[in-house]
Amino acid sequence: MEANETQALLKEIVQTLKDGEKGYSEALTDVEDQDLKEVFKKYAVQRDGYLTEIEDQLHQLNIKVEEESSVTGTLHRVFINLKSAITSKSRESILNECERGEDYAVKAYQTALKAEGLPGQLKSIIEKQYQGIQQGHDEIKALRNASK
Repeated sequence: MEANETQALLKEIVQTLKDGEKGYSEALTDVEDQDLKEVFKKYAVQRDGYLTEIEDQLHQLNIKVEEESSVTGTLHRVFINLKSAITSKSRESILNECERGEDYAVKAYQTALKAEGLPGQLKSIIEKQYQGIQQGHDEIKALRNASK
């Protein structure tokens, strides 16, 4: 894998984690259901920890990932309608938006796992994090299905 491809892939992972952390942090302050507050807090903390792990590894490998300069790009990808779902107070709507964000995160990690030539330790971290991302997706989906 060329350096530019690796950088773009890692930029996508970093931005996905930032988006997820921000989305869950905002959701937990706005949602009224205590059980959802706990779930959202858990995943906000998880994404923040994953981000730290990835950034530490990038620093060790001397890989620079440019910051996303477009707010529009960030908003387009994840939790795009979460604010309006929370405003409507519909548990199902909130969870639908969270699941959409989780779908995006799962896809980003699956793409990263298919990439050739990632440094071994970084690939291991991505593999480990993918398990947590997939678990989060499944939990959000189960909560959403139970809310119907």
